[in-house]
Amino acid sequence: MTGDLHTHSTFSDGSLKADILPRLAARAELTQLAISDHDSVRAVRYGYEHPEAEGVRLIPATELTAFDPVRGRRVHLLCYWPDPESAALAAHCDGMAARRNAACAQSARELEQIYPQFKARDVLERMEDGGVLFKSAIMQVLCEYGLADGIYKETYQELFGTGRGRVLHEPAYENLDQVLETIRAARGVAVLAHPSVYKSMELARELAAEGRIDGVEIDHPRNTEEDKKELHALARAHGLIVTGGSDFHGRNAGRARPLGMCRTAGEEIARLEALAQKRRQR
Repeated sequence: MTGDLHTHSTFSDGSLKADILPRLAARAELTQLAISDHDSVRAVRYGYEHPEAEGVRLIPATELTAFDPVRGRRVHLLCYWPDPESAALAAHCDGMAARRNAACAQSARELEQIYPQFKARDVLERMEDGGVLFKSAIMQVLCEYGLADGIYKETYQELFGTGRGRVLHEPAYENLDQVLETIRAARGVAVLAHPSVYKSMELARELAAEGRIDGVEIDHPRNTEEDKKELHALARAHGLIVTGGSDFHGRNAGRARPLGMCRTAGEEIARLEALAQKRRQR
């Protein structure tokens, strides 16, 4: 038993519809799959409504976005088996959807002034599955119109590069403490996602020592070898669950990243599910 516990579909900023991902997982000889779209109750519900597809077992999940005020950085937390009817989870996801839509709509309006062939309305159909507009959807339209060199290449950096993009508008993110409380209220299992991506190793040490996370994602394409070594040590010291995932986005990625390239071992999936079941019984 092995699984890819970090993937994205058109419920957020992935390029493929959710029903295609289990097919890819089966071809990669996976038995478990989590479609963990960003701040998405729809992804969670899809997992519960489709417990198995293409011979692959689906684990309900979402990846929640938070902000670490101490270090001034974003943080991603994978949340597994949350209550799909949780009011706290719905409030978080609805709030993030509204803020993302407002930020990207403003970017789209500004792009109309840069590219006469581009119209903000052209990107609306890209949000029909998840109800949320992401920068990748805007870039898809620009690529199709011959106005960009790729989803995450030079044009993206010019337009949306961190701190310097011509049309960059970032949504406000919920405080880390609040997001951890949201996961607790939803009775989900909290796993710190890809600590190397947002330079979150100091935070990982703190959260592990304080018992505020249940696991850490170690096998990830962007985690450094040095960080992986320390994360394994942290997991052993604090009894954390160890997960892995490809962070699959289909064509909406800066480089090739096939589903299944990073994996979670069967015994860790069993630990994850056992903890989820225990919390559901409370």
